[in-house]
Amino acid sequence: GYIKQSYLEGSNVDAVKEITDLITAQRAYEMNSKVITTADEMASIVSKNLK
Repeated sequence: GYIKQSYLEGSNVDAVKEITDLITAQRAYEMNSKVITTADEMASIVSKNLK
């Protein structure tokens, strides 16, 4: 390709797709965090019941 002076290059990033992917990743992180919290609570209950 040619380089043209005073022209702006378009972005190579699809902003809508990137934001959608970011939201999906954030939701997955939140769900994993909830799973870990719930597992920790369950382990704590089991530990208390074994004593």
